[in-house]
Amino acid sequence: MKEKPTKAKKKGRTIRAFKRDISLWLFCVPGVILTFIFSYIPMYGVQIAFRRFNATAGITKSPWVGMYYFERFFNSPYFASTIKNTLILSLYGLVVSFPIPIILALMLNSFRHKRYRKVIQTVTYAPNFISTVVMCGMIILFLSPSVGVINHVLEAIGIPAVNFMAKKAYWRHIYVWTGVWQSTGWSSVIYFAALAGISPELHEAAKVDGATKLQLIRHIDLPLIMPTATILLIMNCGSILSVGFEKAFLLQNNLNASVSEIISTYVYKVGLINNDMSYSSAIGLFNTIVNMVMLIIVNTISDKLSGNSLW
Repeated sequence: MKEKPTKAKKKGRTIRAFKRDISLWLFCVPGVILTFIFSYIPMYGVQIAFRRFNATAGITKSPWVGMYYFERFFNSPYFASTIKNTLILSLYGLVVSFPIPIILALMLNSFRHKRYRKVIQTVTYAPNFISTVVMCGMIILFLSPSVGVINHVLEAIGIPAVNFMAKKAYWRHIYVWTGVWQSTGWSSVIYFAALAGISPELHEAAKVDGATKLQLIRHIDLPLIMPTATILLIMNCGSILSVGFEKAFLLQNNLNASVSEIISTYVYKVGLINNDMSYSSAIGLFNTIVNMVMLIIVNTISDKLSGNSLW
């Protein structure tokens, strides 16, 4: 019968393992320091959401108002519309943009002409390096009813010009699909890495048994990259209410504001333009809490259904 290790033995093993891997631990030190400085120290300012902040008095001397700003947001006429717009935009983007990089990676991985595959990869990666400001300028210019190339094509085939950016029905589609165009290539990189880790012997054995390319993808490639896809899906669900501010704000105008006003743009307007820091902090904290709860729920469901989870 084996003797159970004592606490002293366990402690000794831990110390020896730490000394053995000291160089690896040292690599973690800069990341830990930066995370502490930029992620943990700013948490001190979260209390602004519970105070009527006065810059002259400072954070701790500003009067405590409790849940006042949260109640104000929940009772605001903008609450339902901003939450609805954010959820629709986020879910729409998740449903569309999540599977496309996987499909692209699987298709290019089975494409045997390496030269053409590299060309396709370069073309799909390139839009990711366009800044958000430049990209939004391109979108507005291309969709312009007077000088836009899209409307010139429509007019050439007999369809009258359309002011796309003024149509609420088009705004979400423009936002999501231009995002897909910009991010698909770069998002597929991690799936290429996962596919590169699959043993070639599995493909060779399947080919000997007469498997087609589609069967290789369905029964080998796809199942083996699913853990990676699951982790990325969990992380995306953890930011369900964190739709990017820059693109939404730059594509927003008075004619499409009813569908383009999301939490991040609303926080910018009340916090920086109206100088209501406490109110905007309360909205941001509410947003963070919802994202955290969603992350925990999706992670728990994924762990029970597939065994893949972040923790």
